[in-house]
Amino acid sequence: MDLTSSMAYQQKLAEKLIILNERGNGVLIRMNYIKKSCADPKQRLSLLTDKAMESAIKYINKKFPNIDFRGNIVSAAGFLFQFFFFFFSALHPQDHVYELLNTIDASQCFFDISINFDFTKNYLDLITTYCALILTLCRIDDKKTLVGMYNCAHEMSNGCSDPSYPRLGQMFVEYENPWKKLIQEFGPHTRSVTAALLSLKNVYPRRNMLAEQWRSAQLLSLLSAPATMLDPACCDTVACEYLPMEVMERWIIIGFLLCHSSLSSNQTSQELWKMALRSSYYITLTRDEMLNAHKVSEDIFDSMKGYGKRVADIKECREHFLINCGAIHREKRHFLRGAMKELLNVLEDEPGLLGPKALFVFMGLSFCRDEVLWLVRHSENMPKIKTPEDYIDNQMAELLFYMEELRALLKKYNYVVQRYYVQYLAQFDALVLNDTIQNMYVCPEEESVLMTSFVSSLSSLSVKQVENKAEFDFQALRLDWFRLQAYTSVNKAPLLIKDYPDLAKVMNVIQFHSRMVDNVDQLLQETSDLSIFCFFPRVFEKMFNQSSEEVTMNRYLMSFPLVCSHFSHCGNALCPEEIDVLVKRSLELCVTFLEQIAKQTSNVLLEICAEQCNLQDQLLPKHCAESISAARHRKQKKPPPKKGEVQKEKAGAESLRKDRTITTNFDKMHLTLTELCSSYCLSNDIIVFDHTVVPSEFLLSHLETCFSEIIVRMANYNKTTQEIARPSDLLAGLRVYTTTLHSLSSYVNVDVSRLVKTVLLQQTQPVDSRGATTITTLYTNWYLESLLRQASSSLIVHCPSMHCFINQLSENEPVFKAEEFSDISELEALAELIGPYGLKFLSENMMWHITSQISEMKKLVMENMDILVQMKSNFDKPEEMANLKKRLTGSENVLKRMTIIGVILSFKSMALECLNKHCPYLAGPIKGLRDFICPDADIKETMNVFELASAAGLTCDIDPALVAAVSSMKTDNTSADEEYKLSCLLLVYVAVSLPILALDNNSSYSREHGGHNNNIHCLATAINQLAAAMFTVQGKNIEQHLKEFLLMASSTLLQLGQNVDKVEVKHRESVYLLLHMIVEKSPFLSQDMLESCFPYVLLRNAYREVYKSFIITLG
Repeated sequence: MDLTSSMAYQQKLAEKLIILNERGNGVLIRMNYIKKSCADPKQRLSLLTDKAMESAIKYINKKFPNIDFRGNIVSAAGFLFQFFFFFFSALHPQDHVYELLNTIDASQCFFDISINFDFTKNYLDLITTYCALILTLCRIDDKKTLVGMYNCAHEMSNGCSDPSYPRLGQMFVEYENPWKKLIQEFGPHTRSVTAALLSLKNVYPRRNMLAEQWRSAQLLSLLSAPATMLDPACCDTVACEYLPMEVMERWIIIGFLLCHSSLSSNQTSQELWKMALRSSYYITLTRDEMLNAHKVSEDIFDSMKGYGKRVADIKECREHFLINCGAIHREKRHFLRGAMKELLNVLEDEPGLLGPKALFVFMGLSFCRDEVLWLVRHSENMPKIKTPEDYIDNQMAELLFYMEELRALLKKYNYVVQRYYVQYLAQFDALVLNDTIQNMYVCPEEESVLMTSFVSSLSSLSVKQVENKAEFDFQALRLDWFRLQAYTSVNKAPLLIKDYPDLAKVMNVIQFHSRMVDNVDQLLQETSDLSIFCFFPRVFEKMFNQSSEEVTMNRYLMSFPLVCSHFSHCGNALCPEEIDVLVKRSLELCVTFLEQIAKQTSNVLLEICAEQCNLQDQLLPKHCAESISAARHRKQKKPPPKKGEVQKEKAGAESLRKDRTITTNFDKMHLTLTELCSSYCLSNDIIVFDHTVVPSEFLLSHLETCFSEIIVRMANYNKTTQEIARPSDLLAGLRVYTTTLHSLSSYVNVDVSRLVKTVLLQQTQPVDSRGATTITTLYTNWYLESLLRQASSSLIVHCPSMHCFINQLSENEPVFKAEEFSDISELEALAELIGPYGLKFLSENMMWHITSQISEMKKLVMENMDILVQMKSNFDKPEEMANLKKRLTGSENVLKRMTIIGVILSFKSMALECLNKHCPYLAGPIKGLRDFICPDADIKETMNVFELASAAGLTCDIDPALVAAVSSMKTDNTSADEEYKLSCLLLVYVAVSLPILALDNNSSYSREHGGHNNNIHCLATAINQLAAAMFTVQGKNIEQHLKEFLLMASSTLLQLGQNVDKVEVKHRESVYLLLHMIVEKSPFLSQDMLESCFPYVLLRNAYREVYKSFIITLG
């Protein structure tokens, strides 16, 4: 090995290029993060915003770097050190970059992007990365302040300045005008830089074609030449075919700015430079840091003598860009949408073509990415132009969709691609490479060993490795090829790569084929990564909103949240602080897009539900009156309606069409729903960093919220007017909604049943999961505050014969018809709507009202306790009872409150009976268990069984809810004996007060209604249920106390019969019937007991009397 070859190996140019580029990119990202932190008021150091430090900061900036400051900032040295250390670490890449550039110049290296691709690309990347690093550093406004303050703190704590400070300070001063310094530094490297850039003269113009040229060449089309469809897509410059345009333009613009002398001496350089300026107004330094190429170039050349022509060229390029470029790129995006759609359809149909045509996929992805990034860079940074619409793309979703689909397709059929290229490498590439090596007339030993290892590595491959799922790794082969490029690019190397272009072309193809076997994911990231959107969130959201306004784009909207999964690739180990920011921003964007898509989908679906509900409403029986009336008119041959009158359309008229091409609003909504739901089929889940996001869950969540709101809204509850929808109407509408919602599962794979069950279950609770009011609360409030409150005032009457409540006849028209809300069908609908939980909540609220009435009655008992005790012992002595009654107060009040309790319990019984259809298969066993339970059993067990039976809609001898309510009324102030005494006296109070009812004009019994007009027939339910509950709580015998009550009530009512004043006891017979009702309703009393204390003949005569005025018709 000669000396030149030895030096080439020892210089390790390839390794240094790789390391410096990786390191430089990391330092650049961290530099950008520091710049953003210093500019953000939320992240800015408190030290820099402290008013006490304002004078010190001004002084440091003015005197930098020669600072003589004596302020107290020693405490700040700790956190200032990290900034100083990082700024100083930027000096290390600078030293190594200049050393490497000098070495490359001294070696007179050969550069040609089409031959030594990796070597040339990394060289140009090194230059642009270093330049971007210096420019970003110079854009940090607080750099002098931070470094100067740290050095002052270091001096005060250590007695001397930091050893690295003078050099760092000198660097800041030298780069006050960064471009001037950079141009000066890169002057000696003009030859190498120009040579590398000029190698783009064939690649860049070919990539920078117009859409018309693409279209005439049928770019990316597999169908244009069917005969060659199975031929492998290949060319001599494979890697150049998907090299990003943005990267090439950055190389050209920055490279010729640093080495501007070649623009005057070389026409090709000038043409390449002009072409780049005509294509881009802005180029990217890093993240969202932009460089205004035209402005910067003009400012630099304006300050130089003899560059007037170049300034004129820049102005001409700028005018060309502003006039033409927007339309050019709009046409390119339009072409790519069609070309990518065709490519995707063919490859989806024949995935085996992914093998030979993989290059087409990566070219298509790269072209699309170039156009997307160009639009991102320019959409919001352009000056005022005549055609701003060229920078708005409301069809961006479609382009992103095709990119995501092709990426997914390549990952899905990675096995097919691997199998194809393993065979290609082993059975073709290895042979071609071997022949090429054999034909070389010069092949030094080191190069020969490398190339022989290439052939042996490729020849050893087999399909069995793919079938056995072996792990492939060609990274070493590609690195060796990079090293070989560096060795053979040195001017005096024994083997010059420029003399063997065929070898370079074969190896570049092999490199691409090897990446198709082991590195497809990395290649996809290079060609289709859109993580730039993470740093342009406003542009990203704007594109989404523009696409969502187009109905035809709805099916592609899911591509936006899918792009958020790319953002995990843009982090860097040298800036770990940025990761948290990226994660937060990525998730925010992803969630925002998914929520918007879910909102649109649910809105359309619920609009369809509402329309279906309207159609269903037309079929309800309440709307048939008009049709019946019209049919009657036709039968009676009455004159038709006048021309001015608008005839109402019949239900179903919307389905009649004269022309199917006429689309209705329904058609449009279904089309929109289909398009939106299609987007959910793109991906089942999205992985954003370490988070897995499921799009369909957003849809279900939004539907759950909206559906809950709609159900409450359909109830039409008006607190002011106390209006509410009938339960049957709400249930009918709800059934339409649930039926229509279930149709969603035919579009998207979502569990609609779970959604409906969740929402309806939440509606059975007082509040839903969001804390909002439910229909359970609304109906509970309405039945208690409207229906039962009016029933307690006798404006509404409980009608046992019709099993409902009805309105009393009055002069004022009632707000609602009670029977329309309380008959069996309505209560069954209510039970189905709010379920057992809702009825339990209704029952608990009714119990609260009952306990408040009991409390008031107990107060009355305590006020009249002495009188009631005497009446209890003297109830069979008429004279003494008459005297005691005169002293007794509040009898009407007690009866009124007891009637209210009876009304509430009657309604509760009616509502709970509707639950018997809730669980038909369990009703039988539960009923058997209820009947089997022994009255003498443990009261807790009995209550548990009764509670179970009540939940199933079965009636029980003792109401468990009332027992619980009465039990909760116990206080520490009263003993059990006192409570028992109050309970006994309360029954006495009611019994001795019954005769008063005969004086009330509304106490008349209605045969038609099966009850009294003032609801006193509900006393039977109240007395039986309340007595059973009170004595169950106190552990006393219910039957015995009810017998005592019956005896006392009979005695007082019999004394009523001795009064001969007909006016005073007008409704005596109606009141007599109460005794019969009490016994009928009681599971503890019998007719025998009644006959033993009240003559049956009086009951018979009473029934005859109340039925006299009722007309009975037969037939």
